[in-house]
Amino acid sequence: MFKKWLLVLIVVMFAASAFAGKDKNSIQVKGSDTMVNLGQAWAEKYMEKNAGDFVAVTGGGSGTGLSSLISGSCDIAMSSRNIKEKEIAIAKQKGINPNEIKVALDGLAVVVNPGNPIGKLTLSQLADIFTGRVTNWKEIGGKDEKIVILSREVNSGTHVYFKEHVLRKNDPNSKEEFAPRALMLSSSQAIADEVAGNPAAVGYYGMGYISKKQKPVAIAKDEKSEYEAPTIENVINGKYPISRPLFIYTNGTPVGLVKKFVDFTLSKEGQDIVLATDFVPVNR
Repeated sequence: MFKKWLLVLIVVMFAASAFAGKDKNSIQVKGSDTMVNLGQAWAEKYMEKNAGDFVAVTGGGSGTGLSSLISGSCDIAMSSRNIKEKEIAIAKQKGINPNEIKVALDGLAVVVNPGNPIGKLTLSQLADIFTGRVTNWKEIGGKDEKIVILSREVNSGTHVYFKEHVLRKNDPNSKEEFAPRALMLSSSQAIADEVAGNPAAVGYYGMGYISKKQKPVAIAKDEKSEYEAPTIENVINGKYPISRPLFIYTNGTPVGLVKKFVDFTLSKEGQDIVLATDFVPVNR
């Protein structure tokens, strides 16, 4: 009986050792849907160069990624917003020390169907549309059609950024919210697909999702300002008014495989991938 239990113990220890070894050579990256294509492109190129390492990248939203980092179920969180104070407090309670690393810049594109004659809007007009004060395209020079508002869901860093910087105009005391009739969609791709098929729709997402099936709208800070398109050049020079940094978060200063991957994202090769996926490099 003793020999039998000893054999079982040896098998369990061997399996645990094998799992630990495998785990040591793999990392989980999770979070922002805006960044998921970028993260996957990084992972593919990184694994080409480091055949023994494995990097798994999944989306779910910035909030989901940060929650996973805090719970210890991922190694790196991708986020299109800064971590919140309450998230930091919860993390510290669990012994997690969120470490913020800026890896790219992004412009949020406001898009309409290509058949929509509207081609430019001010930030105030955007706020009026997405809060529901303007409900028909004819009110701002378009067709006599009821506006279909598309937004990312509340767990998305893109949703949070758009609400704070467009609807609330960076006013911490503002309580503006998306119109109750706004459709909250689970991904940037879902918004892209809906805009492509709905002549009355308007939505927003990271400019890396722009395609010929949607028309990006030029945006001005106010009626006296120039209307600027969501392009890499306009994000770099600060002319496009809806721009933001993109982050990855680690538990403390990155070490081991996490450090290798983070270093790759910030390397020339990693930043070239940022540019190739229609984001703006932080290291040029």
